[in-house]
Amino acid sequence: MLLREAKPSLLTSTTSLTSESSDLRRALTACRHSFLTTAFFSLFVNLLMLVPAIYMLAVYDRVLVSGSESTLMMLSLITVFLFFVLGGLEWIRTRILVATSARLDEQLGERVFDAIFAQSLTSGGAVATAQPLNDLLQIRQFLTGQGLLAFFDVPWMPIYVGLMFLFHAYFGAVAILSMLLLTGLAIWNEVATRTDLADANRESIEATQFAQQNLRNAEVIEAMGMLPRLRARWQAKQFHVLALQSQASTKAGLINAFSRTYRLTIQSLVLGLGAYLAIQKVITPGLVISGSILLGRALAPLDQMIAGWRGFLGAREAYRRLDTLLRTIPEQEARMSLPPLRGQIKLENLVIAVSGRNEPILNGITLTIEPGTTVALIGPSAAGKSTLARAILGLHPPARGRVCLDGADVHNWDRMQLGRSVGYLPQDVELLDGTVAENIARFGDIEADRVVEAARRAGIHDMILTLPQAYDTPLIGGGVALSAGQQQRIGIARAIYGCPKIVVLDEPNANLDMAGEAALMTTLLQLQRDGCTVVLVTHRTNVLQTVQKIAIIAGGKLAAYGPREEILAAMAQPSPPAVPPRSAGSASLTRARPAIPGPQS
Repeated sequence: MLLREAKPSLLTSTTSLTSESSDLRRALTACRHSFLTTAFFSLFVNLLMLVPAIYMLAVYDRVLVSGSESTLMMLSLITVFLFFVLGGLEWIRTRILVATSARLDEQLGERVFDAIFAQSLTSGGAVATAQPLNDLLQIRQFLTGQGLLAFFDVPWMPIYVGLMFLFHAYFGAVAILSMLLLTGLAIWNEVATRTDLADANRESIEATQFAQQNLRNAEVIEAMGMLPRLRARWQAKQFHVLALQSQASTKAGLINAFSRTYRLTIQSLVLGLGAYLAIQKVITPGLVISGSILLGRALAPLDQMIAGWRGFLGAREAYRRLDTLLRTIPEQEARMSLPPLRGQIKLENLVIAVSGRNEPILNGITLTIEPGTTVALIGPSAAGKSTLARAILGLHPPARGRVCLDGADVHNWDRMQLGRSVGYLPQDVELLDGTVAENIARFGDIEADRVVEAARRAGIHDMILTLPQAYDTPLIGGGVALSAGQQQRIGIARAIYGCPKIVVLDEPNANLDMAGEAALMTTLLQLQRDGCTVVLVTHRTNVLQTVQKIAIIAGGKLAAYGPREEILAAMAQPSPPAVPPRSAGSASLTRARPAIPGPQS
């Protein structure tokens, strides 16, 4: 499944991944017909770009010599018609690229969205951002910009150079030298700005992430007067971004200015060259103007490429980031539906490890929870209880061992099917942008009876009725601000919605008052009567009276597991003191019995 396949580090280099074909590359390959069609239309666009030069040649060498007004009229009408055709072809190839951009988003939008969530799960949410969506947008914008059209026009430049050689060898030589010079400027632009722009993009992403983290903790920052110091840190990051961008823009601006100056200068000087050749009776006067027009048209794509090089570099960096993400996190495979979940949980030598820690968070957990059993996970802070709760739901890919639900590996379950039979309340409850009813119904089809039933079982129905629009009250975006306890109780209602077979509650009473805790205990007893398997992470001892078994987690290992009465009785017994050794260097005669860590109040 997606999470198991996503275990490799997100820092895997792009180089090591180039041997495989990614979803991004396949999507662009699927659009190759559109690119070929654009190139086909570009041929005719560039041929029609010869019209101004041919028109000026005919006017100077034919009309002015013959003095025929009818010839001038017909030439003008044909030229106007061809210009309209040129405009139509330009519009068509632009529309093709716009459609290609939309098709790319249609093919990759959902895939990138899912990959972001998979990245968030595999990284614990520490490094996951919505930047890949911005990367996809940047690629789409480049596909519809003028910079890409310049790349389609470059292959047809030999047409103009060939015609200039037909006019005169000097014209062709000037065109080739100018093209070589502008190509050198384009390479210079690439070398001079690539590193600065890449660093600026990376720093900009980090600065945005830093600001987002601060916004999520706005209350803490405001309460303790941390804003000036955090703002200073953000400004330091932002100033660094601006410095890098300014440095790159200065270099690019200098190259662009030189490119434009050279282009205007050479177009003017080629008129002087043509005039000289005309004086020498080598070429006709019409070729003087036509040669200048052709040279300008021949150099235009290179000039556009230099001007749009920053957009090209940005799109290239976005492509690399997005390509790395999609290679690192493969698409989730479709899973065959399994029989309805009964609720058995089995952990087999489960080991959970994360990068940056020498020791695994969970080490060798083996545990079986039978259907309909309510189990409390207790132990000291940072013992791995929350990690174990998430691993049961398949949110932590194991380094070794496995988690089985009804005998099937949790990663072999279809997530949509499993989600309907599972309820989860995380330690940090966050409701989503929508109404109260939508949050409880998990943003599926709202069945009023089931929503109200879940709210009643969570003991929050009466509180919801006091909200401005009851169950239709909007939350988050411009909605009603709820207290932490209210959010937690709505989160409990969401977890038990639809009568799931497995419910995992991580500190469900952390923000509850006495009434809320009483309602929680009633909910737990009701879940027992319904035959639901409940895994409860808690530090409060009063809620333990509702559980059937207790598992003690200490140091990432299972210290004890059994019926509630036996575990509580063992916890109540004092540990015998260790007998000190008789003399230095001698072994202890009696080892102290290891104390079983109890829950914290």
